[in-house]
Amino acid sequence: MSTQLYAVLLLWLLWLVFWSVSARFTKPTRWEEARGSRTAHLMFSLAAAWLLCLPQLLPPELRAWIIPYSSGLAWWGVAIVAVSLGYSVWARVHLGRNWSAAVAVKQDHELVRSGPYRHVRHPIYTGMILALAGTTIALDQWRAPLSLALITFALVRKLRQEEKRMGEIFPEYAEYRKTSAALLPYIY
Repeated sequence: MSTQLYAVLLLWLLWLVFWSVSARFTKPTRWEEARGSRTAHLMFSLAAAWLLCLPQLLPPELRAWIIPYSSGLAWWGVAIVAVSLGYSVWARVHLGRNWSAAVAVKQDHELVRSGPYRHVRHPIYTGMILALAGTTIALDQWRAPLSLALITFALVRKLRQEEKRMGEIFPEYAEYRKTSAALLPYIY
């Protein structure tokens, strides 16, 4: 494994540690999505993780280079991972105790519209998707864009459920949707 891939792995591990620790400091849940819905999201996420973490179990075609390996390009991927995971951490910190891994409504839930939430309604998902894009660049194997597609599908699916629920809970959410992007300003 190259130095760049070790760097990507370290960044993701640090992110996971932060996520695990910070998950302990959330408000109690008042409402949560149905178990089947949560399971569907997790299945796509696990499939994506399997593609990235268990290459030895994949056919050689998925482990083949997309383009000839470039150390410089791989370092660009590492930089994208670092900035994107940092963005998602900033969003997570800014969301505070309102965060949940599942589509949920917390007790005394607040609609956060400041910081990274000022222009993007789901900056954590934005950071994760962009970090996986950086991982794809650094890894440069066909399994990576397939993993990125699975995660993007899962997060967009989850985002739509969250949008519906937030619209039901917060009357001002309709206006928020008009003044912000779901994931990427000027794109989506």
